[in-house]
Amino acid sequence: MNNLIIFSAKYLYLLEIVLAVVYLFLQNRSKQKSIIILSAIFLPLTYIVAQIIAAFYFDPRPFVVGNFTPLISHALDNGFPSDHMLLTSAIASILFVNNKKIGVIAWIIAIVVGVSRVYAGIPHVTDIVGSAVIAIVSIWVAKQYILPQVAKTKLYKRYFESRTI
Repeated sequence: MNNLIIFSAKYLYLLEIVLAVVYLFLQNRSKQKSIIILSAIFLPLTYIVAQIIAAFYFDPRPFVVGNFTPLISHALDNGFPSDHMLLTSAIASILFVNNKKIGVIAWIIAIVVGVSRVYAGIPHVTDIVGSAVIAIVSIWVAKQYILPQVAKTKLYKRYFESRTI
């Protein structure tokens, strides 16, 4: 059982990256453009928000405060946010916005990654949930507020409405 937890905690996020890349390449050019544009806004936003919160909120890792050895060795750095969960939640959010079925699969993978990392003793549950919340709120802000403003710019219209990537 521990080997499955270790594998899921360390490597399962790679499956989600492959899923996202395959999904992107199976789309027509127009859909690819919209995914790329949303990702170009959303991913940096998510990372910046996470870094700002991490600068003000420090959560020592469970193995530091609990005095136990985690299943996976890890640095004694801030547990919040969970980088693996932030990445998988961000990918799952992008996929969910574009395709609900694929997005649900991606969210299942993200949840398995998060639960595995908690079981391995690396982050707290709050670090996992917080990472998912950051991704969900960031995709909503990007889609509702930032993307419509970007779409009004001349640069956007010049390069993305009339050309293929």
